[in-house]
Amino acid sequence: MTDDPGTRARVAIQAVLTAMAGAGATPRPGQVEAVESLLTANQRVLVVQATGWGKSAVYWAATLARRDEGAGPTIVISPLLALMRDQVAAAERIGIRAATVNSSNRDDWNLIFDELARDAVDVLLVSPERLTHPDFLTRAMPALRSSGLLVIDEAHCISDWGFDFRPDYQRIAKLLVHLDASIPVLATTATATSRVVDDLAHQLGPTTEVIRGPLARSSLSLAVVPDLNAVERFAWVAEAIPEFEGSGIVYGLTVDGVHALAAFLREEGHEVEAYTGRTPPEVREEIEGRLRRNEIKAVVATSALGMGYDKPDLAFCIHVGSPNSAVAYYQQVGRAGRALDSAAGVLLPAAESDARIWEYFITATLPDPDLATRALTLLADRPMSTVQLESELNSPRSRVEILLKQLHVDGAVTRVRSTWEVTGRPWQFDSEKYDRVVRLRRREAAVMATYAGGQRCLMQLLIEALDDPGAQPCGACSVCTGTLPAPGLRPHPRTVRRALAAMRRRPNVIEPRKLWPAGGPWKGRITGIEPGRAVARGADSGWNEIIDEMAGPDGPLSAESTAALTEALREWRREGLFGINAVVPMPNLEHPQRVHAISRIAADVLGCQVQDVLTATPGQGPPSIPSLPRVHELHASLALTETAPAGGVLLIDETVNTRWAMTVAAHLLVQAGSGSVVPFAAVHEG
Repeated sequence: MTDDPGTRARVAIQAVLTAMAGAGATPRPGQVEAVESLLTANQRVLVVQATGWGKSAVYWAATLARRDEGAGPTIVISPLLALMRDQVAAAERIGIRAATVNSSNRDDWNLIFDELARDAVDVLLVSPERLTHPDFLTRAMPALRSSGLLVIDEAHCISDWGFDFRPDYQRIAKLLVHLDASIPVLATTATATSRVVDDLAHQLGPTTEVIRGPLARSSLSLAVVPDLNAVERFAWVAEAIPEFEGSGIVYGLTVDGVHALAAFLREEGHEVEAYTGRTPPEVREEIEGRLRRNEIKAVVATSALGMGYDKPDLAFCIHVGSPNSAVAYYQQVGRAGRALDSAAGVLLPAAESDARIWEYFITATLPDPDLATRALTLLADRPMSTVQLESELNSPRSRVEILLKQLHVDGAVTRVRSTWEVTGRPWQFDSEKYDRVVRLRRREAAVMATYAGGQRCLMQLLIEALDDPGAQPCGACSVCTGTLPAPGLRPHPRTVRRALAAMRRRPNVIEPRKLWPAGGPWKGRITGIEPGRAVARGADSGWNEIIDEMAGPDGPLSAESTAALTEALREWRREGLFGINAVVPMPNLEHPQRVHAISRIAADVLGCQVQDVLTATPGQGPPSIPSLPRVHELHASLALTETAPAGGVLLIDETVNTRWAMTVAAHLLVQAGSGSVVPFAAVHEG
């Protein structure tokens, strides 16, 4: 075996490329240099290259060469299960023994750690979250200390300035400080501005070599189709996807929107599947495989299907609504056309909601200093669970979880079994840093708004957002050519009408709460309340007029709302809603007139009586957000004024949000002798 790193790098990268793409494959500019650097002592390398350049080929080749030298296994830190599954499969084709330790395969951990101890694993892929798991650290630390190569994939997540900054990735920066200097490190990303590159190079260390290539994608034709409403966007997608050869991804911003769009596309005869963060891991894997084999036309997905998904021949990527930064959009749309001469990336902006969603995400992942101070004060008094903190802080669970993750990463708190404790390490909110982050994110959102406006070359704007000095007009996007992919500016009115009908026809289920919060007046499993229905749920339900009406002042129902509520109840009855003996209105203190009007409609459709048996006393302030204090408030304010109706009850409200008010009311009715309680509302906001 030659000692020359350059020769070994060329041999290794060619072996990998031949196994992955065939005998005719040749290295891209920068690939050999990256591998050669990793075979040089004490080297750390940051690779910033466009999606599809072949960053994974670099670390496979470096792994082969390092293992031939007798070095330990490669450790790959990667953020997504989809990437891990793809990488394990790719490694097998190359002849590399790869394994992954993640939240979905806990039963396999012991076997994998035993194989690591026997040096029978060449590559271990892990998520950054695992780096704080006690079991993982105990078993994996020998492999980390003897690693032949550490790879940080999607490395922009380490940086405070990365579009997808994640607190868990800060643990990697701390790991680098304590890593043996003889272990080479490779950090890879396709989405790094100059600020992020400088930050990453600083964190990796003074010996870091940056290999950065051009980010423009000549195979990708970008387009923006402006001024479509929610219904027209659905119709546009339905008409567009059969025009594309091959399969692709259609991105939506919300889980409900993804499921609604997928349902409509199936009605239109298209073979599609919905994919979100709530999709079970085994189903995700099946959908990913079917898309990879072109067995389905498209996957309709949230951003849960994104970084790391490996399908080089993805023919199109359509976004229904805009991501919150041009950098994030480049990362997602860049999945298309990696191994094709031509692919499409189309944005359908949602002018009515994009800016509101962007503003939420600008601060959603940042710690709240007042909340942090209060949490640390509470924990200094005694350990608490997340649920207890949620109640004491009167803050949403998601906000508390984000805060605890950041405090944990910063070393201010630690988790002991099911409770959190302070460590004694002082914590201070870095207001200057987070103010800069917020300003940067707002600037990124403004760039995305410019992109969505389609005022100048789309590819140029994207790669300018990534500080590529070679940015210039692409000559292929909808701005440069003045043309849009079919169906053009507007879908056919018939398709729009079908989309609206499908949106309005889709049941909006009110799922019952399953468990009472710990520490409340009731314990254990919640029984007696069945899945209910709402007419409208967000813009993708096609009922914006009803949503606006229910948000307005109390008054008589409009003719449109009356007709919609009547038809929804009739359809539900045809589907099998039966056994309802009484209609019971919720005691809505703000909009009693509308709630009673909805109740009368329900009673007429179902042929039963309205029984106004519930009452509520006004609270001392706005309703609590966390579950536990909200249930305590409802326990104190809701009551039965008369005998509960016998048999099944349809429980009516104007708007449902957290579902706790209906849950507590249903419990009171069942405890007093009613049968099953079924909720019905005009709008479901949850």
